[in-house]
This record gives sequence, C-alpha cells and structure tokens, in this order.
Amino acid sequence: MSQHPPRTAYRAKLLTFAGDPATKAGGACFEEDGLLIVEGERVLAAGSYASLRSQLTPDTAVVERPGKLIAPGFIDTHVHYPQTEMIASPAAGLLPWLDTYTFPTERGFADPAHATSVADFFLDQLVACGTTTALVYCTVHMGSADALFQASEARNLRMVAGKVLMDRNCPEFLRDTAQSGYDDSAALIERWHKRGRQLYALTPRFAPTSTPEQLEACGALARLHPDVFIQSHVSENTDEVKWVAELFPGHRSYLGVYEHYGLLRRRAVYGHCIYLDDHDRARMAETGAVASHCPTSNLFLGSGLFDFDKAGASGMPVALGTDVGGGTSFSMLQTMNEAHKVARMTGHHLTAARMFWLATAGAAQALGLDDTIGTLRAGAEADFIVLDPEATPLLARRTALAQSPEEWLFAFAMLGDDRAVLETYAAGKRVHRRA
Repeated sequence: MSQHPPRTAYRAKLLTFAGDPATKAGGACFEEDGLLIVEGERVLAAGSYASLRSQLTPDTAVVERPGKLIAPGFIDTHVHYPQTEMIASPAAGLLPWLDTYTFPTERGFADPAHATSVADFFLDQLVACGTTTALVYCTVHMGSADALFQASEARNLRMVAGKVLMDRNCPEFLRDTAQSGYDDSAALIERWHKRGRQLYALTPRFAPTSTPEQLEACGALARLHPDVFIQSHVSENTDEVKWVAELFPGHRSYLGVYEHYGLLRRRAVYGHCIYLDDHDRARMAETGAVASHCPTSNLFLGSGLFDFDKAGASGMPVALGTDVGGGTSFSMLQTMNEAHKVARMTGHHLTAARMFWLATAGAAQALGLDDTIGTLRAGAEADFIVLDPEATPLLARRTALAQSPEEWLFAFAMLGDDRAVLETYAAGKRVHRRA
C-alpha cells in the first residue's frame, strides 16, 4: 500500500494573491482565520479554516499560530553573497565602491573554505529575514558557486545563482576569459541547473567588465540553454551609462548592448534599470526581461530613483532586490520600506498589498516560476513564512490599531525587519525560528 507524506496544517491569518493588486481588484486575498495544509514538501490546500477544516484527517498535525500571518516566502531577485561581509562600506559612488571594497573582498573567494563559510552565513541571514528564494551573484571563481549551491542544497532552498563573468576592467586576480568563462559556466550548468531545487543563472557582472567576445560567448550559452536564467546590471548610475557608451559605440543604449548579444529574454533579470528610456522599457516588456528594483542600494550609493509610473505604463516586469552589499539590509520588509519612499519621491503610491506581491507572487510570475514558488496554491512548493505583528513594541502598538488588512500589512512593511519573521519554512520544513 502507498503511504502519503506527513500532513501538517497551519492555522493563522493568511495572505495569498490572485493577481497584481495594482491592476486587479481583489488581487490580494486576506483570510482572517486561514488554514494552510502541507503534505510533504508541497502545499495541499490554502484558504479559510471554515472551508478546509474537513480536510483535517485524524493524523494531520495542526500548528496554531493565533494572530500571526502566513504568507509565501519572500523572493529576492538581486543579491551578491560575496559582499555579505562588506555591507555598509563607505564610498563616494558605485565605481569607486567597486574598486575600494568589492573587488578586494571577492578575491578571498578563491579559497573554498572561505566561500563555504560566507555561503552558510549568507543563507542563514536570508531565511532569518523570510527569504526562501534569491537570485545570487557569486564571484568569478567556480568554487564560489559550488559553495553557494552546496549550502542551499543542504537546506533544500530554491536558489538561482551563477559564477560572475568578468574579463576586463577589473583586477587581474578576478579576471577570467571569454573561453574560460564559457567553459566554467557550462560545467556549472551541467552540475547544478535543475539539481533538486537549484537553478543556474548566466552572470556577466555588467557590460563594462565583459569584452564583446565574452558577451558573445554568454549569448551562445544562453541559446544552448533556453531555460537557464540570465542576470546582470543595467543603467544603475549615470557615470556607468556614459562608460558603457564609450566601451560599446554604435549601440542604441546600454540595454541595447545586452539585446545585441542575445541576453534580453524571459528569465533575464537586470538590476536597477533606473536610466532606461521608453524604448528600453518597451523592449523589456516585449521580451519579458525583468527589472529588479533595489531601493536600499540605489539610495545608499546615490544612484537615482526608479520610476514605477513609467515601468507600469510600459508593462515592464518588476520585482524587488536587496542588492547586498550595496544594499543595506537582507530584509525584504526593509526593502519594501525603502521602495515605498522611492516611489513617493516620483509621485507614485505603492500599497502594502502591491509591495508584498512584488516580493512574492509577482516576482515568481516575472521569473516564470509562479506555479512553483511565491504562492500558496495547491501543488506549489511549501515555501512560506510566519510573520509576528507583536515582534516589537512599536509594531504591536501600530498593528493593534489597524483598521484594515492594508493598514495592517503596511505596518509590517514600514516597521518590520528580521524580528518580524517568527518562522521560515522551505519545502515544508522549518529552516528558521526566531530566538
């Protein structure tokens, strides 16, 4: 006789999504008394307790979390794990920050033991903040990617990561070649892409640190592997945009460089996207490439303000990223906080429902993983978090006075951080509980 995996039910308030709250009425679905039923690594059902209580079999373990909120695990679409230990490093701007802090720090990842130590700490920080999936930049060293994937596999997280490609305008000790970058990436795809919950991302750091030959080689790999991800940076800083125009004359725009080499498509994720024009945004929308908005990094480095109105008008897919170590927090709640303020500076109001969507279901949809993560639909991987409205005295006092789910969620986004994350679950197993 077949034996079903163990079944556990979690009773709490419940947040799920039926669409983008910015464009669909009722896109955010809030259950005051909700139930999430997990069987093995997957969601069996989610909805109101009243409608699902009949599915509580005698052998179902019931976990009561009264007053707490269950939501899909957060998805961070842009983060650099090697920069964990250089977070909060002072510099006059993006390019001097790279030279002074980033490149010297990344040199240490030639040592596999160091890479493993940082990868373990990095993933512990992610799950403590409720992040269950991230698009992660490693370093130029193959071993840095192996270390991250091994640590992720041990926790059964769904991570998307890749070895950085960088063959010019960087220190010699961090430089690969067009051929070695191709060979290393191909080997890592073979070793890690779709192994368990791991996925691979081709990762040219950004156009200035890759020769045309390397971008051509990267495009060739992308054509060979249409289901791998692509991640890089675009139009983050005005000095960077000018530099790209000098390095790649004859291209219509910075984004146009990536498109020329076949790197603009579904599952391509570009960090920042601040200085795009209407044509660029239209091409992002037409190709399905994703803009990862990284507000804490953009403010910290003084890069500029992302324009939500123009992004929305173009239909360009948008998600959120922490961009640690340019970003100043691993917390997606803190990232929502800063995204709201950046949006206000451009005259746009980001609702709490939309911020939570951008960090969960919206990100999963943009990545083409919406049947897998970012959702509590039946059959999805059981990645979810339990948020505590009484995590701090101030949060408790504010949420107690909330007059609507929107107001309640908004308090989490403005006042919450890792302390608000009571528990994090990956594939049905608890991987973090707040001390």
